[in-house]
Amino acid sequence: MLDDAKLLLIRNYDLWSHLSDEEYDELNIIHNFIEVKKGDYIYFDSHFLNKLYFIKEGHIKIGYIDDNGEEVIKEIIQEGELFGQFTLEKNNLNGEFARAHKSDVSLCAFTIDDFEKLLKRKPQLAIGYSKQIGHKLRNAEYRLINMLNKDVRSRLIGFFYQLVMQNGYDGSDSSFEIKNFLTHDDIARLIGSARQTVTVFLNQLEQENLVKVDRKKIAVPDVKKLQRMISIS
Repeated sequence: MLDDAKLLLIRNYDLWSHLSDEEYDELNIIHNFIEVKKGDYIYFDSHFLNKLYFIKEGHIKIGYIDDNGEEVIKEIIQEGELFGQFTLEKNNLNGEFARAHKSDVSLCAFTIDDFEKLLKRKPQLAIGYSKQIGHKLRNAEYRLINMLNKDVRSRLIGFFYQLVMQNGYDGSDSSFEIKNFLTHDDIARLIGSARQTVTVFLNQLEQENLVKVDRKKIAVPDVKKLQRMISIS
């Protein structure tokens, strides 16, 4: 019964919805469900990681430690996303860590070898996987361009716009909100700024009714207006 419940949770996501019971067995998902406590590492500076991870519930912080011993956050990802050796290359995560962020996390894991065998036989899975990785790379490119070419206020506006788009905004409503899983320090690290500076500009955006942030949610009262602010910044 427990195994059926776990599989149902995974099958709710498009990427995995077309696999048969036998194919789930090949990935050995049932025996690789992982529960990680808040703040614990899934891996840290892993040189020989041969696994992909899928987030069933919670958030994961991906980053590395710089030469000054400071934590640099590359991204914070949430349920439905993949991390680990998502390029399907071995031994390329030197220096990277993955850590449960803000709460306990539920994951499933499988090896690159098992996943590649399925990709060769399941074109639909391969297409879905390539789309998810393409989306992941486009988001990373957007963040990099934003950091290189924008001032902090503009980076912050771009960050919140990207956040609502990543979380399913479809344009049907003018406003949009998501559960808040970010601190001011998280946001600052993700846009390459200082926490105090982010707090100052975030207060400005709230006064202008562009963004509303509290401990429980992040709300954008007018997504189109936020988008227009990006084009003029």
